[in-house]
Amino acid sequence: MAAPSPGPHEVLAPSPEAGCRAATSTSGRRGLLWRLRDKQARRGLFEIGPGHELHQLTRMIQAGLWAATQVSMGHPPTGPPTEEDFSEVLTQVHEGFEMGTLAGPAFAWLRQSLGLAEEDYQAALGPGCPYLQFLSTSKSKASFFLSHDQRFFLKTQRRREVRALLAHLPRYVQHLQRHPHSLLARLLGVHSLRVARGKKEFFIIMLSVFYPAGRISERYDIKGCEVSRWVEPAPEGSPLVLVLKDLNFQGKTIDLGPQRSWLLHQMELDTAFLRELNVLDYSLLMAFQRLHEDERGPGSSLLFRTVRSVRGVQSPEEPGSQNRRLLPDSPNALHILDGPEQRYFLGLVDLATVYGLRKRLEHLWKTLRYPGRTFSTVSPARYARRLCQWVEAHTE
Repeated sequence: MAAPSPGPHEVLAPSPEAGCRAATSTSGRRGLLWRLRDKQARRGLFEIGPGHELHQLTRMIQAGLWAATQVSMGHPPTGPPTEEDFSEVLTQVHEGFEMGTLAGPAFAWLRQSLGLAEEDYQAALGPGCPYLQFLSTSKSKASFFLSHDQRFFLKTQRRREVRALLAHLPRYVQHLQRHPHSLLARLLGVHSLRVARGKKEFFIIMLSVFYPAGRISERYDIKGCEVSRWVEPAPEGSPLVLVLKDLNFQGKTIDLGPQRSWLLHQMELDTAFLRELNVLDYSLLMAFQRLHEDERGPGSSLLFRTVRSVRGVQSPEEPGSQNRRLLPDSPNALHILDGPEQRYFLGLVDLATVYGLRKRLEHLWKTLRYPGRTFSTVSPARYARRLCQWVEAHTE
């Protein structure tokens, strides 16, 4: 991928062996009770351990990310990203592979703005504990991984999707500054991986919308249409973790109480931004978790963050125009909304599909193929309007 000045530069990567030893030592001190609880929390997910077809690949990703984070730890951000930060490409050479870090300083600033320590990021994504895999219901050919603690989500991307993400990155950062409680997925890194002399592959890292996952009962991927939007549910008692779709949600509602107006307004703000980027085919991820008795009602778990809701993010915008809200005193608070009875995990993901010639031709073909039915490939304006209408119709 070509990059403007400063040009790509290549360095020999530091070894993650010390990180491996530290992580192994820490895990060795964990007791039996912790391991049993950990396995229960990962029900339906699969460790990518030795013997798994993706084990070698994920080991390279872990080593590469450990080394990439060493760079950002050695050069922490001192202010918002510059034009040079957005265009930087760093390639680190490892034994048997190369790892590229795209716009590394910009993503380091984003992580800092979320209050995410680089040491924690490195520990979760580097060597030590295997990544997790789940059975995806997505029709794309992408591969999906979770860090062992399920906090971070990794997904392979096509080159054109990465180009779109990087082209939009400055405006994405600006949008999050203006609207710190945005529903947009929090992107944490974009990387490339080339094994030996093979083809360069790309992947992104983001905060998982479905975290912490221990008590989540249902998961959905919503696009606001009907074609190819049904997933056969897992049999009762099955350990599989499936993400269901629009048609599976028929007859259900999201009971948000007084927070409904905030959600509808934030959906308008975020989809208007994506419409301006000429983006479509994104999804609203949703998950449900029953609240315990002591978690219900005002004052039980809510904090009102009035001045700075996300540490490190500052904006000249007035708080009213930023559409701030009550945040739960919980990990991943930006993706959590509490209703009277349920906790909802919500986030807009897959933000890299541009409505270009390929998608316009796909729209014409689907119009002929599915007359009178709704499908995902429509203009960005129609896509945004339809998804907002879906949320309005399914919330109370």
